[in-house]
Amino acid sequence: MSPGVFLYKRLTRLISTSVPLNFRTSQSLFAEPLKKKKRIDPAVTKAREERRRKRIEKQIRRLEKGTRQLKPIEECEIPLEIVKNNDRIRSRQEDSSRVIGLFKSWAAYKYKQSLRDATMVDRILYSQQLALDRLKMESPELYLSAVQVDESLLPFVTSGPTETPPVVGYDSPDGEYIDISKKWDD
Repeated sequence: MSPGVFLYKRLTRLISTSVPLNFRTSQSLFAEPLKKKKRIDPAVTKAREERRRKRIEKQIRRLEKGTRQLKPIEECEIPLEIVKNNDRIRSRQEDSSRVIGLFKSWAAYKYKQSLRDATMVDRILYSQQLALDRLKMESPELYLSAVQVDESLLPFVTSGPTETPPVVGYDSPDGEYIDISKKWDD
């Protein structure tokens, strides 16, 4: 494709259809004249540069002083009406005793819950063992089939060697250690 044809295709609008009833058009890329540059007075540009230079020098002087000006944080300042109002002040004794009470009640709840879970597991295991004992009395063959491990519950299949044979001629990266440090005689 020659450069002229490519330029012609870029400047014209192309219409294409990829799927029936799906028309697409490309953007028209016709050129327009460039905007005229504004002429700026050299004195104005010189004044701007001077102001910028002075501002940078002022910042450098401030940094050389070494004084850090901290910005006040309004959120940390407590309004006077809140400070004067004593109703909002709570004693630490009441708060700490309430928190301690909450922790104790939570610990008691969790202890009771763990006891319930443990007794339920014990009941289940006891009833399971009782059922197996009764089955053993009724039919020893059914008991033996009931206690067999069911391999289909957890399917596990492996294939391949259990141990990798060594590679002939392989030099291990952490092989022999040769001490090359200098020794000084006294």
